[in-house]
Amino acid sequence: MDAILSNFPSRAEGAKSGSEIDRPTREEAEAAVRTLLRWTGDNPDREGLRDTPSRVVKAYEEMFWGYGQDPIETLGRTFEEVAGYDEMVLVKNIDFHSHCEHHMVPIIGKAHVAYLPDGKVLGLSKIARVVDIFARRLQTQEAMTAQIAGAIQEVVNPLGVAVMIEAEHMCMAMRGIRKQGSTTTTSTFTGTFKDCPEEQVRFFSMVRG
Repeated sequence: MDAILSNFPSRAEGAKSGSEIDRPTREEAEAAVRTLLRWTGDNPDREGLRDTPSRVVKAYEEMFWGYGQDPIETLGRTFEEVAGYDEMVLVKNIDFHSHCEHHMVPIIGKAHVAYLPDGKVLGLSKIARVVDIFARRLQTQEAMTAQIAGAIQEVVNPLGVAVMIEAEHMCMAMRGIRKQGSTTTTSTFTGTFKDCPEEQVRFFSMVRG
C-alpha cells in the first residue's frame, strides 16, 4: 500500500512542488506554441493560425486542470449513516480523457472503481471527480490506476479498493506502430481485494456484467 500512496503527492507536497516550478507566463506559453507552429513548417501569422497560440493555451488550461486540484481534499467528505451496508460499491464506465506524459497525445478510456466500505462511504460523484483529477494531468495509465486506488484508500480507509482502467493510447494509434483500436487494461487492488482472489473475481464479474 505504501508503494501505491507514494505515487501521488500529499497536499503539502503538492503545494511545495507547485511553488518550486518556474511557471511561465501566458504570453510565454503562447510564444512557445508559435515556435512549434513555425517548427512544423507553417506560418503562425497566416489567418487560420493567427489565434491558434491563445486557443492552445486556453485548451491546455482545460485539459490539465487536475494539477490545481487536490484529490485528498475532494474525497474529504464521507458519510457514516450507511445502515450497516458493507458490500461492494462499484462505479463503472467512468469516461476520461488524459494525455500521455511521453508524447503529450491523448489517452481515452473508461475507469471502473470499487471499494468495500468499513463504516463510511463516499459520495458517488467524488469517485468520478478523483478519476478526472488524475486524468487531467500528464500520465501513464499504470500510475493513474495506482493513484486513484491510493487516494481512496488513504481518505476512506475501506476494507479494500479495486481499480481497473481500459484505454486507447493515441501514441500507439497516431504514431510509431500506428495500431488503431488496440486497448490497454490495467488494474490494482488494496486490502481485501488484494488478499482475496474471490473478491477480485467478483469485481471483474460486476464490471463485465
